Amino acid sequence: MEKGIVVHLLEKQPGGDIREIDRREWSANMMEALHHVNYLTVGGVEYETVEGRLNVDTQEVELLLTKVRPVMKL
Repeated sequence: MEKGIVVHLLEKQPGGDIREIDRREWSANMMEALHHVNYLTVGGVEYETVEGRLNVDTQEVELLLTKVRPVMKL
């Protein structure tokens, strides 16, 4: 089985702080899916992907996310 790549999911909070919300190994298929998605769900919470960074030194990926705010019903 092919080894995946470690992905750090980082939430940019409203005040500008960055908080790591998840860190796990992703398969090549999950990495490829990033070309087709703009939103991720982690722990039942939906996040929008803002940008990604490949750290060549550590061979890990960091994804910057913002929490999606639910639309209020009128």
